[in-house]
Amino acid sequence: QVQLVESGGSLVQPGGSLRVSCTASRIIFSIYTMSWYRQAPGKQRELVAAITSGGITTYTDSVKGRFTISRDNAKNTVYLQMNSLKPEDTAVYYCNAALSTNRYWGQGTQVTVSS
Repeated sequence: QVQLVESGGSLVQPGGSLRVSCTASRIIFSIYTMSWYRQAPGKQRELVAAITSGGITTYTDSVKGRFTISRDNAKNTVYLQMNSLKPEDTAVYYCNAALSTNRYWGQGTQVTVSS
């Protein structure tokens, strides 16, 4: 079965940087749109960033200029580089793979921004 495994979540100070990764297995990774979502306590899950199979990227307004999504198809891995982190970025970050009606989720990785 398809597996998405996130890693890299951690506690980081405000203004710091962090990179989270998601490695996929049992899918043809290169043809999927890969996305990062996040869910803070008491809030709905929201889309943070996405990258298409062709490398086109989109970001939610609150992270533009601070976060960068990228993919390495040879490693079946998608990354989210997060800079200038703010306390409001604290959330569980989830990886998503989408192709037509097929959608897969990872288990999430916790990112906490606090001094």
